[in-house]
Amino acid sequence: MNLYDTPSEAATAAVDEAIMSRRSMRAFLPTPVPRETVEAILRVASRAPSGTNTQPWQVHVLTGAALRRLTDRIAAIYEDPLELASHEQEYDYYPKEWASPYLDRRRKVGWDLYGLLGIAKGDKARMHDQHGRNYRFFDAPVGLIFSIDRRMQLGSWLDYGMFLENIMVAARARGLHTCPQAAFTQFHRVIAEELAFEPGQMLVCGMALGHADPEALENSLVTERAPLTEFVRFLEE
Repeated sequence: MNLYDTPSEAATAAVDEAIMSRRSMRAFLPTPVPRETVEAILRVASRAPSGTNTQPWQVHVLTGAALRRLTDRIAAIYEDPLELASHEQEYDYYPKEWASPYLDRRRKVGWDLYGLLGIAKGDKARMHDQHGRNYRFFDAPVGLIFSIDRRMQLGSWLDYGMFLENIMVAARARGLHTCPQAAFTQFHRVIAEELAFEPGQMLVCGMALGHADPEALENSLVTERAPLTEFVRFLEE
């Protein structure tokens, strides 16, 4: 019998804590994460459900020199305006037209983060530098790049989201933190070349993995969540 077949307060608390303590960290310590730990996280995460068990995920784990090669190459492009202009998103992660409440939430998290870091509105140079930290995986010792077969459709992308969430929760259960990063999608051509993607593979996103820096101001950011009354309907009759 599985522990969770007969839920206990301890089991419930452990799962809830792993979920509730997950936050997108934007500064990491250089402390290495053993390969065995990364493998354990991914093994657990692979239990995510997927339509007819297709398991559409492919994971590329970067550490050491391989991590530095990719981040150095992307960072160099990011700092070259002419070169940067030739790199476009392969797919639309965000809507082309924003509306409330989504735009309001987006603006709030941005200004909350910049406020913690003392970045004033209109300080484009510091905004640019802060955004550029994405391409260093926020100095995490492990960078994860995720890809999917281009033939897969929307359902498989939904499955992929559950897989990504499993990774983040399994990391928390081991005292680690993450930051899922759609920012990498702009550099899909570079990443596919650098990581030697198999033909037909499409970049989904990246993710930083490691020990969060407890002294970093940006890591104190806790984003708000809407109350249930804003997104839940109970239909009883």
